[in-house]
Amino acid sequence: QVHVVESGGGLVQAGGSLSLSCAASGHTFSAYAMGWSRQTPGKEREVVAAINWSGANTYYADSVKGRFTISRDNAKNMVYLQMSSLKPEDTAVYYCAPKVASGPYSDGNYYDNWGQGTQVTVSS
Repeated sequence: QVHVVESGGGLVQAGGSLSLSCAASGHTFSAYAMGWSRQTPGKEREVVAAINWSGANTYYADSVKGRFTISRDNAKNMVYLQMSSLKPEDTAVYYCAPKVASGPYSDGNYYDNWGQGTQVTVSS
């Protein structure tokens, strides 16, 4: 199994940038696609970005396309989410997790072991 710890969240002004990191444990990390999701109270989890095992293929939700970039370093067991042109509506707790089943990158049900999350707050 792959377990993750997210970090890098914080408070940023609208238009600013923030970089999130996801440290994964487990020798099978490189076998999994990985995803970043976000959630706010009362709303469903939204998978905002995902990357396949090699990094060759990525997915972005329409809400973040062109502003967020996902990447991974299999040698370091790390996944990153670079966020730019941040908007107040990007405010959420951000999580990462391995994708453990076949299915759309956009569906959070195909991921498992979401971490504890890191809070991102974008002020207007």
